[in-house]
Amino acid sequence: MKTIGFIGGGRVTKILLNGFKNKGMKLDNMVVYDTSPESLKKIENEFPEIKTVSDEYGIAASQDMVFLAVHPPIMADVLKETKAHLKPNSVVISLAPKPKIEQISSILGGFSRIVRLIPNAPSIINQGYNPVSFAPEINDSEKKEILDLFNTLGATPEVDEDKLEAYAVLTAMGPTYFWFQFNELFKLGSSFGLEDNELKECLLKMVTGAAKTFYESQLSPEEVMDLIPVKPMEKEENTIKTAYQNRLRTIYQQLKG
Repeated sequence: MKTIGFIGGGRVTKILLNGFKNKGMKLDNMVVYDTSPESLKKIENEFPEIKTVSDEYGIAASQDMVFLAVHPPIMADVLKETKAHLKPNSVVISLAPKPKIEQISSILGGFSRIVRLIPNAPSIINQGYNPVSFAPEINDSEKKEILDLFNTLGATPEVDEDKLEAYAVLTAMGPTYFWFQFNELFKLGSSFGLEDNELKECLLKMVTGAAKTFYESQLSPEEVMDLIPVKPMEKEENTIKTAYQNRLRTIYQQLKG
């Protein structure tokens, strides 16, 4: 079994580890590096079989698969530190929306065994949608091995690298556009007298059914939105649309830049 090192022990690492754990994967071949004692303590409490390190960077960076679970602003520094510890046959897996494979390779001094994955939070319950792109140096058998690992987390479509920024805005950040609304509906339903189990069932079915109707019914968007005559949030729709267009387009342009 390939060994795995995580550089960064924050949210995305815990999401992936939970997904792996749910599928019964052994985690004792994994190492997590982080400079935050609090982050490592959470990892140790939740995944006691995983080795954690805070001052031995090379242990995590010299594994067979090295996941870079850090934010873009510090990625260049992390890559520079990682460079000296990589084995020739290691695979570097970036979980950040930037930089691109070519830029990562350049910072790594020409090391080109690189994969980019855009992680999706529902991977925590193995319902993720995690688009992936591979450098040409990753051969077909290696791709299969990597995809077998990723597919435990949900769907893992292989996509053109130039589309990853779009997926970052739509699928990686996407749940945040809706979760606070789900929470408000839940609280409202509770105030209306529904029990928690009733709310979980009805809201899950409603959200799932609404999405399937919109994307799978073969009706046009206008026809779907006309199915229900009463629209309590109609006055706020333009404000929400403007926020989507302005904020998300800006984020996308920043990622592409």
